[in-house]
Amino acid sequence: MHFPIARGQNGGIDSVPKCHMCMPPANAVNTSSEYDVTGRIRVSRMDDVRNEVCDIFRQLYPETSFKPVEQAFTDFQRLFDGSMPGYAGCDTVYHDMQHSLDVTLAMCRLLGGHERHEPAAKQLGPRLMTVGTVVSLFHDAGYIRRDVEANVNGAHYTKSHVSRGAEFLRNYMPQIGLGEFVDLAIEVVHFTGYERPLESLAVNSPKAQTLGKLLGTADLVAQMSDRCYLEKCRDRLFPEFVLGGLAVAEGANGIREIQFESGEELLRKTPEFFRSVSQQRLDNDFSQSYRYFKHWFEGTDPYSAAIHKNLRYLEEVLENGDWSKLRRTPPVVTANQDSLSDTQRMARDRLDQYFAERKTS
Repeated sequence: MHFPIARGQNGGIDSVPKCHMCMPPANAVNTSSEYDVTGRIRVSRMDDVRNEVCDIFRQLYPETSFKPVEQAFTDFQRLFDGSMPGYAGCDTVYHDMQHSLDVTLAMCRLLGGHERHEPAAKQLGPRLMTVGTVVSLFHDAGYIRRDVEANVNGAHYTKSHVSRGAEFLRNYMPQIGLGEFVDLAIEVVHFTGYERPLESLAVNSPKAQTLGKLLGTADLVAQMSDRCYLEKCRDRLFPEFVLGGLAVAEGANGIREIQFESGEELLRKTPEFFRSVSQQRLDNDFSQSYRYFKHWFEGTDPYSAAIHKNLRYLEEVLENGDWSKLRRTPPVVTANQDSLSDTQRMARDRLDQYFAERKTS
């Protein structure tokens, strides 16, 4: 699920000083749009993220087999590139393969920080860590269309994608030897969305709650720390909102009302939206679980630093009204190389249809 960013007023995640960054030596940092916040891991490539995740597992649990994790990455690639039978592949340009890989990497780092910091009695252990990794990989599987589904873009399932993803996990978990965790997985994945209130989820044990809070945190923070987060919101998330029925929504009076006319308007509303919603989610609902990044990165938090940087840049753009400053063109990692142009065209057509209907009503 998407959340914009803004300055926290009570010492939240985005109040970390910008100097608190955990980066490798300058000659090892890659600032390409395909890399993670450390500049080391190419999050547009499944193999690179899988190798890093497996290395985290080895550091924490060297005696444990992580074959289910390796298999999950292979199956993730097949689902998203369209080679898994029965599925059309990923065509959502904001919620693309890179997003899910970025979330999975952030999740494993949070898990690693948690396991390093907490006493043995509170540690999740290798099996729950495996479950958390698999669920993070497939948390947006609900955007993937089945071959038999008529909708022409996965963004049409925006309002139901988490529940659809839960159904995918219900069928998938037993295939990799995690059938005993099906009930947990289909509840925990809802920490990434708003289809069900958190208090209604059947995650009653402290460890299940922790797993869900880490997952929800990873989903939000990975997005907001993306080097191209602002461009992706304007150019990719907005069209998904249009197709998913969030840009134009039906009001209480039954009349459709426009929420966002453009990607720029979405960004203008970003700061206040974050102040009123995201701080509640990250700091309260998820119990500031982002603090575990510091336990993985030995006292620093590159994710919070990147979010802070994005916020400052957004404020500069909004103050000057110079949208040309948002000029990065990150890769689109989907099954179809034309997904971005197709999605933007469909979104324009949908908005044109709405405005034409409004004129005649």
